[in-house]
Amino acid sequence: MSCNPNGPCVAEPVVIPKNDTETQLIPNYHVMLHNDDISDMYTVTRALVETFKYETDKAMDIMLTAHNEGVAIAKTESKEHAELHMEQLQAYGLTITIEPAE
Repeated sequence: MSCNPNGPCVAEPVVIPKNDTETQLIPNYHVMLHNDDISDMYTVTRALVETFKYETDKAMDIMLTAHNEGVAIAKTESKEHAELHMEQLQAYGLTITIEPAE
């Protein structure tokens, strides 16, 4: 801070160096489809097609992975999109969670 004897004190600007080589990425999240004994295969496939605009074959592959392995990654995307899609899929009665992608 510098002060002028006949005037006010003036704060000197602070310069924060910016490192152009570092870029922070927005973390992605997995939308996880869990197998359950309630939802039938047709409903799960239809929900994936309508929510993510997947082709039927891709939606069926994801559904069968969840059916056979207990859980499948339906999509990896930003947290905001993952939360929205989780709510949309839960409206079909599906068991959905999101988790950080590493």
